[in-house]
Amino acid sequence: MPIDVFDAIKPSLQGLLGGARVALTGPGEEEAEEGHVLRKPMVVDEVTYLFSACRHSIPFTRTEEVFCGELVAAFAVLYSGFRQEGYAAHFRTALLASLMDITVARFLRGDHRKAFWSIQQLIQLLKNLSYQRYEGKPATTGFLVYRTTLVEFRKRVRYQKSAWLDLNPQQALTPTLFDNPITYRFIDGTNSLFAANVQMQLTGIVKPSGLAERDEVDRHAHRSVFALLRNAGAGAFAVKVNESSEIEAIICPDKLLVRRRGQWGIFDPDIFRSFLAGCLDPEEIEELAWTLYTLSKARHGTVVLILERGDRQLARLKRGSVGGDDPLGMMLAKRVKGKTISQLKQSGELMRLLSSDGMTVFSRRGRLLDTGVIIDTSHARELVTGGGRTTAATAASFSGRVIKVSEDGPIELYQGGARVYSFG
Repeated sequence: MPIDVFDAIKPSLQGLLGGARVALTGPGEEEAEEGHVLRKPMVVDEVTYLFSACRHSIPFTRTEEVFCGELVAAFAVLYSGFRQEGYAAHFRTALLASLMDITVARFLRGDHRKAFWSIQQLIQLLKNLSYQRYEGKPATTGFLVYRTTLVEFRKRVRYQKSAWLDLNPQQALTPTLFDNPITYRFIDGTNSLFAANVQMQLTGIVKPSGLAERDEVDRHAHRSVFALLRNAGAGAFAVKVNESSEIEAIICPDKLLVRRRGQWGIFDPDIFRSFLAGCLDPEEIEELAWTLYTLSKARHGTVVLILERGDRQLARLKRGSVGGDDPLGMMLAKRVKGKTISQLKQSGELMRLLSSDGMTVFSRRGRLLDTGVIIDTSHARELVTGGGRTTAATAASFSGRVIKVSEDGPIELYQGGARVYSFG
């Protein structure tokens, strides 16, 4: 039964969708769900099953909907190949090992039906490279896959003031591409990327101009690569192995598929836009979301509170400060209070504030109210299983929207004393 086999991958799917409850039901077994629901039909042996996912507070994004559609299609194809009696264990193993990679390849190929295998080869090559080290440091590299003609793409690259180097003759993507370390040392995925067509013929090397990257956050947010992709044809994408040995698939206009600790996840700013709608202006949400992603990738923990009301509520919540009564620390903190998230990001102070100890508190207008805050967590102790940041995030979420980044990478959203979404 597809439903029995589906149970093997439920934990991975729940993680992919930020903690959503997922299920596969047979004909006439649809369950009533409360909250935001995503449903996709799946036909196996002429029987229609229903895949469903439910989240209470965070709506599903268009990216998640399309990705789940590809996942359901991949599941049906795999199941048909292992439907013989006695092969259930083989199928569960194949699902756990390959389903997400297959879904990512299907998602990236879009409407180009003949591109699946070449994209899958690229993913496998980068998975292998993500385990490599060179003189103690992680191996990194990157590919930009364009969906227009080579002549047109090369012209657009140069128009954007990025550098282009032809590979003549063109090179095929092979499992031995990175046998020589110079290939990934020279093409590091940050300062340069391989350019390839959708058949994975390597046609050139692109060196992004960097004009769109003003600081560390812009670099981790791939601003220059997104700028190139906007001129690389519909369905163009880039894939990198980053400094944290993670694989990032970069999709226009601003989405990432991230393979972290052996699991794929979706980093979609639309989640943050939905969660913080009405609390912050769109510009402030954008700067905050990508700064938090940068902290997640760099493995710096933080807790951010968007306070619903004003200073009086903060005074009741606050129980101390990381810096104590140190006059110099208080003077430095006073200098940045009142600045907006975007102002702090542009000056480079936002990363430094968020990567410091304690909670950072912003108003609903996106202005910094306080930093290094230690809050009263007494009313949350019986509700929480976790460490200090989890307890602080849970307690603070009764006073506003909270985003927590753990030191090992996950980003979690809290509201009303509960975690409502997680990534990574």
